Order: sequence, then C-alpha cells, then structure tokens
Amino acid sequence: MDIRCESSADYAAIAEVNILAFGQENEARLVEEIRCSQGYIPQLSLVAVVDNVIVGHILFSYIDLIAEESLQVLGLAPLAVIPQFQRLGIGSALVEAGLEKANALNEALVIVLGHPHFYTRFGFQPSVNYKITSPFPVPEDVFMVKPLQNYQEKYQGKVVYPPAFSDV
Repeated sequence: MDIRCESSADYAAIAEVNILAFGQENEARLVEEIRCSQGYIPQLSLVAVVDNVIVGHILFSYIDLIAEESLQVLGLAPLAVIPQFQRLGIGSALVEAGLEKANALNEALVIVLGHPHFYTRFGFQPSVNYKITSPFPVPEDVFMVKPLQNYQEKYQGKVVYPPAFSDV
C-alpha cells in the first residue's frame, strides 16, 4: 500500500471511494466543495493506493474555532475506505500519515466527529477536555480533538464548520 497526496486525476476515484464507503453521495460532494473553498489544504488530502487502485481517502481541512478570537484548526472529514478493504489497517494508516503531515505543516489541533474506539488510539480525546464545544448535539465522547506539536491553550471555544458540511 502507498499513501500519497491526491492529484486532480484522482478526483473521480476519490468520489467513488466515498460513495462506496458511505453508501451515499454526501461525503463525495463534501470533498468537492471543500476543494473549492478557502479551507482546502492540498497536502492534507491523502489517498491509499493498492495495486494502482485508490482504495482509501482522508481529508483534513480548515474549520474555525471561535472564542475571544477566531482561530483556524483542522477538521478531519471524511475518512473513507472502500468496503472490501476495510478492517485491514488502511484507515489507520491514513490517519497516521495525515497527523504526521499536519504536524510537519505546524498545525495546532485536529478535530473529528467519529467513533471513539477508533480515534482514541491516535491520541484523540473528548473535546470538552480542551474547553472546545461541538456545534452539534452529540455525545461528548464522539466529538474529539488531537493536539499537535503547535497546540497552545488559546485553542478553545466553539467549533464552526463551513457551509460545505451542512449536507453531511
């Protein structure tokens, strides 16, 4: 398996991975909308390739953290692996590679809405532990943060997702 940054030639395959993984087109549309936004970070849209076929995708993009000041942090969404390649470590490898790249880019914090059993193994913790609140009425353990090397205590407040996320 190879993990690399996406290229424009990968867009259709990435859409297909998201549709197959989620059983709907919402996440594929989300990826397209993020690519056309100010929050898009090309170095943090990664694909997993097996035998020259894209089987997984992860996207980190900028979202806002609002308190006394507005700060940009990373949102992890979506993470998708086509069903026949799930539970083989591909999603985990994508998360690890993405977190490593985010650290190398001097980002401070990653936020995810996801399964605690999966994300806690990468160091994600409930956001309330960092005085960060979710914009959604979800259980505390599913809205998580992962502080990176440049994390500072000023990173607290309420998360605000861009409009692209409203249809997911």
